[in-house]
Parts: sequence; structure tokens; C-alpha cells
Amino acid sequence: MSLNIRLFFTFFQIGLFSIGGGYAIIPLIQQEIVEKASWISQKAFTDMITISQMTPGPLAVNASTFVGLQTAGLPGAILATTGCILAGVCISAGLYSFFLRHEDSRRLSAALNGLKSASLGLIVSAAASILLLAFTGSSDWTGPAAVDLPAVILFAASFWLLRRRKFNPILVMSIAGIAGGLLYR
Repeated sequence: MSLNIRLFFTFFQIGLFSIGGGYAIIPLIQQEIVEKASWISQKAFTDMITISQMTPGPLAVNASTFVGLQTAGLPGAILATTGCILAGVCISAGLYSFFLRHEDSRRLSAALNGLKSASLGLIVSAAASILLLAFTGSSDWTGPAAVDLPAVILFAASFWLLRRRKFNPILVMSIAGIAGGLLYR
């Protein structure tokens, strides 16, 4: 199977299971494009997630465009992005019709509560993976000696500025980017 067709179907699958949203889908994207296909490295994956958070659009769509462009150029980007979007459009149309017919169902409401809990678990897992990679440079915990103390301090300062001082997120990202550029030359 050609690379472009593999990109399309891989991102169609990712789009198909992106129901929990961007953060919930990070583990699946990582498994498919880093671990299984080896299209990008773990470091490039982390950079891609970071960049995807700063650019407009859903994370899975940004990831599909990035990976498609990196692996197969413009045709790969177009096919990967189309695969990712096509699944969401089909699911949304089907769900809209389904929910209109069953909007008063208690069982449906209970099932959706279960899905919310599973999505939360996926989001926490993705956050832990990203923090571990940012703080140690690896997705596996190797002990406290591997922790990058400047990265932890930069994270804590950014978190404090955003949550406690209510700074503008763009300003905090800019400051953190400059600090990171100075610290990690």
C-alpha cells in the first residue's frame, strides 16, 4: 500500500476515534504515527503537539497535516487531513440524526456519562505523557536524576502566571518561548 493511502487510512482511523477531542486522542496519535508507523520521532511528536496548541484548528487535524507534509509532501498532507476530517464529518452527521431521535433517553444519558469519564482518563494520560517528556526528555520515567529542573521551573512559573495572576496566555507563551530559547541554546 502506498504511503499516501496509508496516511489517509491512518488519519481516517484517528478521526474516527477522536470523539473525546484533542487531548483525549493524543495517545492514539502517538501510538499510530510514532510507535507503529515511525513516521516521526517522539521529540518531533512533542514539538508537533506544542505547535498544534498554538495554531488554529483541532489538534488531530493539525497533526494530520503536519505528519502528511513531513512524510509525503503536499499530497500526503492533503490526504491525511482529508482522512481525519472525513471521519468527523460522517460521525457528526450520524450522531446529530441519532440524538434528534433519542434526546430524552436515560440510557443514552448514562452512556454519555461513561464516555465522559473515559475521555477524562485519556486526557490525564496524555497530560502525564507530555509532562514526563517535557521534564525528562523521555516518555518513560527513569528516576528523579533525569528531571530537567529548568523545564520544571519554567512550567511552574507559566502555570502560576496563568492560573493565579491571570496573565494573557499569548504573553506567557511568548515569555516561555524566549526563556526556553535562552536556556536551551
